[in-house]
Amino acid sequence: MRGTGIRAVALGAVTVLGLVAGCGESAGQGEGADRKAAQSMSRAAATGDHGHPLEKSDIPWSGSPSPFNAQVKLADGRRVAMHYMKGKGLFVQDYSPKAKGWSKSAVVYKTETDACQGITLKAKDGTVAAFGDFGVYCADGEPPTESVAAVATGPLTKWATHLTKDFDGWEKIAVATGGKKVTFSGGGETLVWTKAGGFPAAG
Repeated sequence: MRGTGIRAVALGAVTVLGLVAGCGESAGQGEGADRKAAQSMSRAAATGDHGHPLEKSDIPWSGSPSPFNAQVKLADGRRVAMHYMKGKGLFVQDYSPKAKGWSKSAVVYKTETDACQGITLKAKDGTVAAFGDFGVYCADGEPPTESVAAVATGPLTKWATHLTKDFDGWEKIAVATGGKKVTFSGGGETLVWTKAGGFPAAG
């Protein structure tokens, strides 16, 4: 898990995935024969509908607050909330201060694998970045098998996502001034997203 050491990052094939609704973003970078990764862009229609309640993870947690829910506030009053759903993946909602409500929950990353570790969210100058992890045997203390990084800008209706398999997960997010660059880091590895070019192409 994140506290037990970070494994090397790897890149794989690039794919394009459709999103039911919502947004997300992420990037990853590395080398190694045993590493696998994928990069994708999730898209959702901007309906302007913010009349939904805030949703929470359905995964049981004995303490409080649950690490399977996360929320961040932007300077303009908007908010982004993410949560895991058991057997479904990572979901996102955004809050409109004008409508005083949340958007419909949308999939950022779809997987049946169990959620592993918490969700990290960071926002700066209109850019929101996040990462989350999933692992087959996470409940038994094993490290993640799927690590997803995500980034969204503007209306927050499009999330660029990057998946790295068999990696212990990112530890930190740094959003540069202006929101034009996001750096994910962990275990000596870095993954960079830029507003101009997105994530680096898979090698």
